[in-house]
Amino acid sequence: MGVSILVVDDEQDVAGLFKRRFRSEIKAGTYAVHFAFSGDEALKMLKQEIEPELMLILSDINMPGMSGLELLTRVKKHLPHLPVVMITAYGDEDSRHRAHSLGAAEFLTKPIDFDALRKIISTLTSTGKG
Repeated sequence: MGVSILVVDDEQDVAGLFKRRFRSEIKAGTYAVHFAFSGDEALKMLKQEIEPELMLILSDINMPGMSGLELLTRVKKHLPHLPVVMITAYGDEDSRHRAHSLGAAEFLTKPIDFDALRKIISTLTSTGKG
């Protein structure tokens, strides 16, 4: 079974970037990648059945409306087991500390190092399997 990932980012072109960078994994069925373009849209998607079962959220921090940190807080309240990786163009220590204190599994800065992200996905989705 593949890894189901929800990418949350207000920038629409991020979907194309992830589809290109994970092209072989998507084609092989290793990853199923879903996209939400706001925190509110992500919460609506989480209330529905995502197939295969959602295993990881990758969320931008700086979004209009609900920030990624607010989304993280809400996700952790209702789905504490679900790993959330925060992604931001601003890698300041305050944001990193806040994200970790709210329960983020990892914190990445843009531009995303997709090789590092693959390792993080592998680590976070293999724990708990077994």
